[in-house]
Amino acid sequence: MAKHLVTLTVNGDTYDLVVSDNQTLLDVIRDEVNLKGTKRGCTTGSCGVCCINNAKGEAVLSCLTHALEWDGEEITTIEGLEADGELDAMQKAFIEYGAVQCGFCTPGVIMSAKAIINAHPEPTKEQINAGLAGVNCRCTGHIKVKEAIRNDHRIRELGRGTRD
Repeated sequence: MAKHLVTLTVNGDTYDLVVSDNQTLLDVIRDEVNLKGTKRGCTTGSCGVCCINNAKGEAVLSCLTHALEWDGEEITTIEGLEADGELDAMQKAFIEYGAVQCGFCTPGVIMSAKAIINAHPEPTKEQINAGLAGVNCRCTGHIKVKEAIRNDHRIRELGRGTRD
């Protein structure tokens, strides 16, 4: 199996990595960059727990994407949302609105939610439903997740993670 040098920027840090032809972006994130927040679920693109964001803020299923395709690209994982010791507004919204249960799917759901907000700062119900269509959460059924997404902009405006 051929090996290739790939340069990838993950959460603002640049890595020069040697990857094989069949190595996925998920494999690289977890096994080479050693970030474990991005989960390995179905590995077929059905569950969405491996979701990360590309440089445009769009959701990407890292289990379906070959690492070679990402040479020179930038991505953000769940670990990259925190800034200066502060959780991102979406992370705060998930906590505030009780949008987490067991936590396994939470990183993928939050990254999908970020992609929704990046595309639609105050999303409609339909935009939220469409953005979450590829992410499975067996514990919450997305009820609290959708509430957190709808209220993300309020938390950003408040600059903190508490409801008024």
